[in-house]
Amino acid sequence: MIRRTLRRALLLSLVFSSLAAQSQIPQTTLPTGTPLPVMVDNHLPMRVGQSIRAQLIYPVYSDNTLILPEKTILTGTVTELRSNHSQRINARINGDFTPFHIPVVRFTQITLADGTSVPLTTSSATNGAPILRLVAPPPRKGGFIRKQWDSGVQILKDQAATFTAPDKGDRLLQLFYHQLPYHPERIEKGTAWTVETAEPVSIPSQPAPPPIKAAVPSKPTTPQQQETAIAAEKGGRPTWIVQAYLRDELTSATAKSGQPIEAVVSEPVYNSDHTIAVPQGATIVGAITQAKPSRSFGRAGTLGFDFKQIVLPNGQTQNVQAALTSADSASTAQLAMDSEGKVKPKPQDKVIVPLLLALLATRPLDTEHGSSNIAGKNFVGANGLGLAGNLISLAGGSPNIAAGIGAYGAAVAIYRRWISHGKEVTFARDTRIVLQTTPRNAAVLKPEGH
Repeated sequence: MIRRTLRRALLLSLVFSSLAAQSQIPQTTLPTGTPLPVMVDNHLPMRVGQSIRAQLIYPVYSDNTLILPEKTILTGTVTELRSNHSQRINARINGDFTPFHIPVVRFTQITLADGTSVPLTTSSATNGAPILRLVAPPPRKGGFIRKQWDSGVQILKDQAATFTAPDKGDRLLQLFYHQLPYHPERIEKGTAWTVETAEPVSIPSQPAPPPIKAAVPSKPTTPQQQETAIAAEKGGRPTWIVQAYLRDELTSATAKSGQPIEAVVSEPVYNSDHTIAVPQGATIVGAITQAKPSRSFGRAGTLGFDFKQIVLPNGQTQNVQAALTSADSASTAQLAMDSEGKVKPKPQDKVIVPLLLALLATRPLDTEHGSSNIAGKNFVGANGLGLAGNLISLAGGSPNIAAGIGAYGAAVAIYRRWISHGKEVTFARDTRIVLQTTPRNAAVLKPEGH
């Protein structure tokens, strides 16, 4: 009886120890150069020595094993403030003399889910910006007029979002601040950086996070995606949703059509039988399909690229059909993706704003209704130098001065929208992209050992 009890106890201990081992993330080492995409969830002062507490935007894998789940905490500091010359020039044209800066951040510690602190050494990051996930929309119907109409409607929606989207109170306050000749700087809530490990990072064994349900791929929307999905279904081939990081920076300013590009798979992709189809660390090889630099008269840059081959870590290759379905954008220029995966800056309102400023600039010279409310007309008309211009017009009391300031503002708006160079399309190194891929005329990839 005692022996039987001991056997049961030993069996139960073996079962529980096996379950405990399975619920643990094994000890591992993140190699040098591992991308760590992080984002701050609060506004922070712009100053050297400011502590930074950020969360991982995406999980981090090593050897196809989840090592750092999403929302893992990284801490660091602002190590330096660099002059933001382009923003300073643009602001001073509008009468804003704030000495704008770019924060240089470095992260020094990872806090695991169980509270363990792991020392970390990363590269410095300076390309912080609120992150925006670009998603390819369904193809637009209609001709040129319909497309222009849709673009105009989207511009109006974007402008209305300033007054309707969440955090509108803070956003309106910032708009007021930017009318002042000087205002405090800050690191905006939602600012994201992607830093790389500068040295190997030893991650101790830790409890595994709760299982995360696999994301359901969205239905194909573009003609290319629909064609790929239909062909894959007929041929019995799987369609993979691949998450990857661009290996190098891409910009429409220097990119050439046909230029080779590479992306590194960030998360393993599984087959229906739970074997690995595309391992983390595989390389996706492609090329630039379209590249136009920005030009004068407000013509923006354009960038398009696709991928045709997957190279496994063991050197095995697989030709694929790939469609870019989404990409992260941490650029100061607001970008948009069309239904074919091409990216360009969002169209600006080239008519309404300059026309409105020009009409307001004529108000101080309106003498049709006598000289009543001259101060009000001067205040409304002087919109070229922010609040400082409005105050100068009130203090001077001259309609000509107020109209001159207003005309200056209208001229600046016309120059920026119609004459100056348009904005470039830029994707920084380690930009996260999502591809819908299907193998072409070959068996499913199954790396050695799976």
